[in-house]
Amino acid sequence: MEAYLHPDVPIDPPSPASLPSAYWVGPRHLAGDDGRLYDAVADTLAGLGWTSLTIVRGRQQPDEALEDRQVLRSTILHISPDSLRWAQWVLPDEPFHLGNLPIAWQVSARSDPSSPLAQWSAYFTPDVPGEVLGTFLDALDARDQPALPLGGPELVLDAVTAHGWLRDVDQPGSGAVDPTFASHIRLGEVPPLIQDADPLALVAEADEAALAGWQAWAEPVLRAGYLWAASFGPSVPHDLVAAFADSLSSSAPVLRRVVPESTHDRLLRAPAG
Repeated sequence: MEAYLHPDVPIDPPSPASLPSAYWVGPRHLAGDDGRLYDAVADTLAGLGWTSLTIVRGRQQPDEALEDRQVLRSTILHISPDSLRWAQWVLPDEPFHLGNLPIAWQVSARSDPSSPLAQWSAYFTPDVPGEVLGTFLDALDARDQPALPLGGPELVLDAVTAHGWLRDVDQPGSGAVDPTFASHIRLGEVPPLIQDADPLALVAEADEAALAGWQAWAEPVLRAGYLWAASFGPSVPHDLVAAFADSLSSSAPVLRRVVPESTHDRLLRAPAG
């Protein structure tokens, strides 16, 4: 049964026995991660048969005084059965930032299991909708050769414009924005620290153009900060970015109990159940 979305249905904490505690909300690119980005993605990876490992760094001696203890940090690593792709939950481990937001998930792939280096990596901050990252991981898992290029930039732009997003007026061949101008996706120079196996992505001469990678972000209020950001290394296949973009721009609502404060008044919603 279709759930109609209305902007005037409250999503604040419900009073007992009156309002439901969950809502169908849209658009999904402004819906946030429901405060459970790790769980949502980890459930997707477990369903795909990926193995999870916890890597702990630091040292802690028995009966050591609290003020003498070294800080323990951990990364949860999920590895595909063929070990060609992996995803790391790095939020507790002082990750670097995109748009002043910390990286929560780093997803990587390689072409040869004997190589210790990733062919490409993609990075996602908190409040990227878990459904969108899950779609990206489903597409990655379905790839026999996850590092093999496939298709061109038009795959990404076609995915979002099919859902009503608008081509960038100045750069119609490399960017698009949602109809409210809150969320963007663009092919261009990648930010610092974005890893890629192609050395040109990291080191370029002054007179050379750096390799381009896809960036996506939501800025609900201009110059008031980003809700979320995602960055794809230049070698990430365009079809995988297109899977992310297709889910991001989808008009299908998502289930939420918590929504970002910055988009609370911009979401359409309908009680779940």
